[in-house]
Amino acid sequence: MLEECRWVYNQALAVRRNAWKEQGKSLSYYYTCKLLPQWKKERPSLNIVYSQVLQDVLRRVDEAFKGFFRRVKNSEKPGYPRFKGKGRYRSITYPQFGFGITDERKLHLAKVGDVKIKLHRPVEGKIKQVTIRRYPTEKWFACFACEVSLEPLPPSQKAIGIDVGISCFATLSNGERIQNPNFFQKEEKALAKAQRRLSKCEKGTSEFRKAKRVVQRVHERIRNKRDDFLHKLSLRLVQNFGIICLEGLNVKGMLKNHHLAKAISDASWHRFFHFVLYKAERAGRVCVLVPPRNTSKTCSRCGTVQEMTLSERVFNCFCCGLFLDRDLNAAVNILRVGLHSLGKSPRSSPLYRGEQSRNLCYNNKDRTSQYFETRYLVPLLHPIYWSRGFSRI
Repeated sequence: MLEECRWVYNQALAVRRNAWKEQGKSLSYYYTCKLLPQWKKERPSLNIVYSQVLQDVLRRVDEAFKGFFRRVKNSEKPGYPRFKGKGRYRSITYPQFGFGITDERKLHLAKVGDVKIKLHRPVEGKIKQVTIRRYPTEKWFACFACEVSLEPLPPSQKAIGIDVGISCFATLSNGERIQNPNFFQKEEKALAKAQRRLSKCEKGTSEFRKAKRVVQRVHERIRNKRDDFLHKLSLRLVQNFGIICLEGLNVKGMLKNHHLAKAISDASWHRFFHFVLYKAERAGRVCVLVPPRNTSKTCSRCGTVQEMTLSERVFNCFCCGLFLDRDLNAAVNILRVGLHSLGKSPRSSPLYRGEQSRNLCYNNKDRTSQYFETRYLVPLLHPIYWSRGFSRI
């Protein structure tokens, strides 16, 4: 079935590309949908695939072209849609109908039949969409998009600022430090060993496929450990704090630093921010993204900005004499700026010896005015919320 969907994807991509090259005409999603009956006559094996699944394949092609034109318009790297090679099409989607869960814990799929699943938790709400995905290690998962009622957590006035790093994954403004688990670094030797074995095998042989499966399993193990750590950490933060202030880091730009790219990718800051944002939205919490410029170089007590190199891990203010860990100082500044953007003032903290925090603009308004151009996520209190659950087939 996946190979038939791959054929439809490549066929639709070729039709749209040739129409633009030969006629200068851009075809729409609805035009390619009208070609499906003709393709089914030419290729009878397409009849084994549910009709809405094939329509979703065409929708993916349309989204790929929309993304391409959007990137061209924004002067980004275009990335023209590519043809899918054998084994490269890994998922199908039932967007509206053709699926259901029976009492025997079986998933019914149109044109497929009843498939046994390991339902690790009950499905909440009404199932609106099902996506079946095959992972590189030949494991199959069903992803359910459900319509459920939003149940926000009890209100909380607790606020926290979070500064992420490499040696220490996160430093909280209350002084707590969360160590970096370094999942990729711990599995790097096993991955290198598996890759060496793969490089010695001839392509196309059974030995090559087995060695490739070992490499894929190592990558899957790293991803699972990392996701488990990030999910648990983000859930704990959302449950304990009502206001969460994060750095609005440009992680994609930071990866251009080849000395730190591997460590930044291993830490997976962007994924952590994504988990915190969507969990905070569902729980009715407020999450603030603070511009990261000079958060580590600004004194959290008096607001003085001083130049520091990355090797200096302790902040020693030459103005007020504050001697504090660099990451903790940045976390306090992130908290203060985030609360200021919400119209709140930070409470007194032991870091200031019982003194009230001063405004960051105390010394130089022009230099720190950019801090207050923050973006924050207002909690959505609509009665309907989209959630996703995963089940192992």
